[in-house]
Parts: sequence; structure tokens; C-alpha cells
Amino acid sequence: MKSKNKAKRSDDLLDLPSRKNTRSISFYHKVYDIVRLIPKGKVTTYGAIAETIGMKSSSRLVGQALRSMPAEMDIPAQRVINHAGLLSGCHQFGGYERMRWLLEQEGVKFKGDGVDMEKHFWKPKGK
Repeated sequence: MKSKNKAKRSDDLLDLPSRKNTRSISFYHKVYDIVRLIPKGKVTTYGAIAETIGMKSSSRLVGQALRSMPAEMDIPAQRVINHAGLLSGCHQFGGYERMRWLLEQEGVKFKGDGVDMEKHFWKPKGK
């Protein structure tokens, strides 16, 4: 007869975050570390960051990390845009015009509604 008392996992006993949450936190910190490196006057994409971290198909998770970023963190998240050079995520900066203004203050030039990617794209380097 099998015992009905199942042994608890060690992380349950220690009241630690689940392994999934720990991985998400680690991913978020990797995103923040990369975004801090984006030079003034340059932009990168959600996909380029995800690829650098080694999770090429996780560009949406990069966006989630930036949306979850505490307001007090001094990270230039306005420098992260979508692959077409468009300002996705601009609601976090008070709208499209505000995000565009922030980038233009850094010297970023636009072609229509999008960033001139040939001139301003910065590719993160893997660690």
C-alpha cells in the first residue's frame, strides 16, 4: 500500500519562488542589463534583445519585461522598438509623440512614423 503522505519539494518547504518565476526574473534582469547598454542615439528591437539572450522567439516576453519594469528603474526603455522601426510600447511613455520626442532629443532621426533603422539600429552583443 502506497503512503498518502507525499514528500514536499524543497522549494515548497523553503517558501521560495517557483522555478518558473525564478527563470522569468532572471530573463527580465537580462533584458534590463541589455537595455542599459543601448547607446544614446541608438535603438534596438525586442527581437534583437531576445536573440541575444538566447531565446530568439521570445520578443513578446521582452516587451512584458519592459512593461513590468518598476518606475524607479533608470533604464532607457524608449530605445526599444519593434522590428519595423515603429514605436510600439509608446503608451508607457505617454503616447507616440512623447516617445518620439524622447528619441529625437537623443538625436534619433525618423523616416515617416518609424526610426531610420539603417542609421540608428544597435545590435546587442551576446555574453
